[in-house]
Amino acid sequence: MKTLVIATKNQGKFLEFKKMLQPAKFSIISLHEFPDIDIKETGSTFDENALIKATTVCQKIGLPTLADDSGLQVDILNGEPGVFTARYAGEHATDKENIEKLLKNLSGVPLDKRQAQFVCSLALVFPDGKTFLEQGTLEGLIALSPRGTGGFGYDPVFLVPEINKTFAELSANEKNNISHRAKAVEKIKKHLFKHMQEEEVENRRIE
Repeated sequence: MKTLVIATKNQGKFLEFKKMLQPAKFSIISLHEFPDIDIKETGSTFDENALIKATTVCQKIGLPTLADDSGLQVDILNGEPGVFTARYAGEHATDKENIEKLLKNLSGVPLDKRQAQFVCSLALVFPDGKTFLEQGTLEGLIALSPRGTGGFGYDPVFLVPEINKTFAELSANEKNNISHRAKAVEKIKKHLFKHMQEEEVENRRIE
């Protein structure tokens, strides 16, 4: 295995994955290398969408592919925005527009009633058909207003109560130590590295 494709065109997300997968004995590329690939996320769950993305890209490119479907679930909004996290305010909504809609829908709700979870489903698909699926979650609260300048997406309003900081107030290293994505990556890495070892053994046998 020489190359792993991260099935995203989101540069912030790609850089997070690249950092969390280090040290890697393979190159890591994103869908920026394949601009013609368009994926329709038709699943009703994070798991389904992650599998759709990873399987589609792996079949089209013929390389091992890692795909995630991550999102925000707010308890008092019955799990919204859920699988519509990235397009909560519309198909081509900006992060700012999505946050504004979320805060509007939570208007008047006190902080202690704004429980939420960040969820990350990760699918790893190999050209030989082997498929692995893992999930990571992080509990938090939706802040009353945006705080911080880092991160992307809903990071400015996702508050981690234990440290009283939003994701956007954390450094990249701090975020990667606790995030839903980091938890899912730690689980999927076991499958990734095991497959690499098996591949190395098979290659030596053939030689």
